[in-house]
Amino acid sequence: MLGPLTSLLAVMVVVAAAPIVVALVPGSIPQVVFLIAGGVLIGPEVLDVGNPGDVELVASLGLGFLFLLAGYELDPSVLRERSGRLATVSWTVTVVLAIAIVGALDAAGFVQAFVPVAIGLTTTALGTLLPILREHDLQGGRFGRFVFAAGAVGEMGPVLAIALLLGHYASIVEVIGVAAVAGAAFLLSVVPRVIGGTRVGRLVEERQHETAQTTLRLTVLLLVLLLFLSAEFGLDIVLGAFFAGMVLRRWAPGDVGSLEHKLDAVGYGFFIPVFFVASGMALDVVSILESPARLLVFFVLLLVVRGVPVLFVYRKDLPGRERVQLMFLTATALPLLVALAEIGLDNGSMLPENAAALVGAGVLSVATFPMIAVRLRRGSAEPTDTPGPGSRSHGRS
Repeated sequence: MLGPLTSLLAVMVVVAAAPIVVALVPGSIPQVVFLIAGGVLIGPEVLDVGNPGDVELVASLGLGFLFLLAGYELDPSVLRERSGRLATVSWTVTVVLAIAIVGALDAAGFVQAFVPVAIGLTTTALGTLLPILREHDLQGGRFGRFVFAAGAVGEMGPVLAIALLLGHYASIVEVIGVAAVAGAAFLLSVVPRVIGGTRVGRLVEERQHETAQTTLRLTVLLLVLLLFLSAEFGLDIVLGAFFAGMVLRRWAPGDVGSLEHKLDAVGYGFFIPVFFVASGMALDVVSILESPARLLVFFVLLLVVRGVPVLFVYRKDLPGRERVQLMFLTATALPLLVALAEIGLDNGSMLPENAAALVGAGVLSVATFPMIAVRLRRGSAEPTDTPGPGSRSHGRS
């Protein structure tokens, strides 16, 4: 008989096996693809040894960690540079294209309500791209700043759009909610200055490497608190997680390098993989198999709507090869597509077959687009030894 512990065991088998399978299978396919595929395998529609509802809380924390780390990687100064301004222009063009194209699909009856699908086509999976960027040295140098700026806008813009357009309450309440969560995040960011030099501050730093793990526990508290506040205001939890990451960049006390390694261990070692496996378990494979054309349509639209504007907006700043690389990287999407599919199904604004096809297109984009960019990078002469906004001084793989 299935139960929460049985489901968690099945999920952890997939989580533990994924890096080994990735190492054995040629082609440098991202680990997230195997995690989602493993989730499909153990899920209700194939082997039926795991239920996504049994690991929902852990998976939600995994989604939170994914966006916390993405928010932490974002250096706000990048958005004030030319790379940030170009990223904003490119995303704005994407929004216009998404509204026009998905509005036409809505009129044709292909989608039920165009808002969640249109938002999905404007996203960039910066959190999912981070391990790939580090592994293949794509996060450094001038090109790295363009990638991070485009990824940051491609996450932050859709997150705010989700909060304002797909929340549970009226628009004015949503605006107040976003402002309240942002205000809470700002207040939390000044806490270290208040307690710095006090007995509490000294205790936090002294015990950060002991069994108390004070800084790690406080970081998880920060994440859960902002997730809670987001949920209370009817906002999507990714907003609170992203704010938590941005706060953490200013907030992190003590040995920051050590804390980053601990967050990687907790996030990438447990919570984040569980989120991706649970996403696979919940994927409506039957709907995809019954209507594969929908998946292909959304897959192509991700590249056309989110990626192609890059070729024109960056024409004076990047050579052709790097513009094509950036096109594929910005068109890579997944976590927000999963969140949008869940929201769209919950409020009835998205057809089940479109929710499944949109997530499936995201999986396909993660499996193909970054690897195309990596192969193009191998023929590029652009140096990568200059630290980028997402690189860390202590080095990470």
